[in-house]
Amino acid sequence: MRSEVVRFLIAGGSAAAINWLARILLSLVLPFEAALIVAYGIGMAAGFWLYRVFVFRAASHGSLSGQLALFLAVNAVGAAVVLAVSTLMIDGLTGLLPDLKPAVAQALGHGVGIAVGAVANYLGHRLLTFGATLRPQPQSR
Repeated sequence: MRSEVVRFLIAGGSAAAINWLARILLSLVLPFEAALIVAYGIGMAAGFWLYRVFVFRAASHGSLSGQLALFLAVNAVGAAVVLAVSTLMIDGLTGLLPDLKPAVAQALGHGVGIAVGAVANYLGHRLLTFGATLRPQPQSR
């Protein structure tokens, strides 16, 4: 279990970095909230592959379509958490530090949002998305 958590942190950290960097680039052409949602989708695509192949290795033998549906559901909740935490953090930072540049507040707020969402995502993917293929199967006699 411990090595699985470490692999999740590596894979999730990679997907989060892709998400975060994509949001920064997308913010050049989209409003913050739209950029955040599009970037979240990009990070999700990377995350699904990494989680399935690298973290929950037994899951690569499970139903791809079933796992994908659960993955999307877990990440829809995760996206809402990231959006809520990010916007609250931005509001809090700009309220406490009125001279803080908006781009810095957005980068910090989004980073905290991703971190909070990671906990919910790990639990959701461990228990729901890839859970069935990770549970020991009954032995036939």
